[in-house]
Amino acid sequence: MHNIKDMIKKISLIISLIIVFSNLNLNAQDKSIDGVIVVIGQKIILKSDLETQMLHKKAQGNIITSNTRCEVFEEILFQTLLLNQSEIDSVEVSEIQIEAELSRRITLFEDQMGGRAQLEEYYAKSYGEIKEYFRELVRDQMKTQRMQSEITANVKVTPQQVKEFYKKLPKDSLPLIESEVEISQIVIYPEIKEAQITKIKKELQDYKKRVESGDDFAVLASLYSDDIGSAEEGGELGWVKRGDLVPEFSEAAFGLENEGELTEIIKTEFGYHLIQFIERKGSKIRVRHILKIPKPLVTENIRAKKKLDSIATLIRKGDYTFEEAAAKFSQDKNSRKSGGILINQYTGMSKFKSGEIDPATNYILKQLKLSEVSEPYESRSMRGKNEIKIVVIKSRTKAHVANIKTDYQKISDMALAYKKKTVVDKWIVEKQKTTYIKINPEYKKCNFKYSGWLK
Repeated sequence: MHNIKDMIKKISLIISLIIVFSNLNLNAQDKSIDGVIVVIGQKIILKSDLETQMLHKKAQGNIITSNTRCEVFEEILFQTLLLNQSEIDSVEVSEIQIEAELSRRITLFEDQMGGRAQLEEYYAKSYGEIKEYFRELVRDQMKTQRMQSEITANVKVTPQQVKEFYKKLPKDSLPLIESEVEISQIVIYPEIKEAQITKIKKELQDYKKRVESGDDFAVLASLYSDDIGSAEEGGELGWVKRGDLVPEFSEAAFGLENEGELTEIIKTEFGYHLIQFIERKGSKIRVRHILKIPKPLVTENIRAKKKLDSIATLIRKGDYTFEEAAAKFSQDKNSRKSGGILINQYTGMSKFKSGEIDPATNYILKQLKLSEVSEPYESRSMRGKNEIKIVVIKSRTKAHVANIKTDYQKISDMALAYKKKTVVDKWIVEKQKTTYIKINPEYKKCNFKYSGWLK
């Protein structure tokens, strides 16, 4: 049983690596025995590159057909053509950008492996050595992305072109648009008594003493932090710079210097924090934190609900519009400025799909009619803060096939993507004519989309 589990775990790790570093030759074969199947300009493609991409395709659950290998092969040809041209055009990616992307990808792989120690054990290399091992690969991938962006940098679509694109689209090619709602809210934050704050601070002081006595900060964070996202990572926030953090947290965190060093208890708009320093690199640091958010007493929740109930009654009677009441009574400074309209943090727009709304609000919205004021209910803000609020649905769309009147932006995005693809297609054909390309005869049987590969 254990052998089977170990085998499954090993396969999963390999698949994860393929997904994170898609062009990596997992078998690390020597180029002298790993056949060269293509030469494009100064670049070569190995047979193992193609096999790795095929494994990637299968790992993603794609259906494999008799033509899949040729399709994958042509995508590799395109990426290599981009890379070769990026060097001709002196396209550069800064070391800072490469470092950031490299760290992001390795962090993803650490998550798959179960931690940094497991990653280092798997490769029998230090973290720094692993990063250097992948640096050139990441640099090449970023240069190809930059090259493609430069090819389409000046591509734009006019409103007339969007309309013409829409008219020519087959009806079965139009995307299905989910139902969306536009919401206005009035929020009251229940008062937090000093006793609750004192309780939170005492808990954090206790955690600090436990860490100073030898307990693992990461374990305590995973068990007790109210920041659910970072708690899953032992409280770690990843590499951050000053501007990524709220001022109070930033000042305290960047004041630390030694590994394992702790701050005093820090207050921010999110709650109260205990921060531990991990390491520094240039202008960035890695820290862990434990966040505790003071919770209001039940009596304070009841008090806030009564206040909102009175406000809702005034709106229903016509003494205030919802917008006027939001501007006057709401304690949420962001939505209050816009008459209570809630902004979607994922899109920056005012419309929400069902999956983008917190469960409590979702439940209330399903029971509301358009323009009907809800009863007061408990929720949590996007920052994890307890809140009592009333909401009203300003607009609601039904699920529908995209059309130019109600979904212009989505149609415009599709038209732009199509136009960019047309420009890239033309670029490929032109570059095939002026670039040295030699393909192993074994692969010349492929029915390529761009015949210029076989010139």
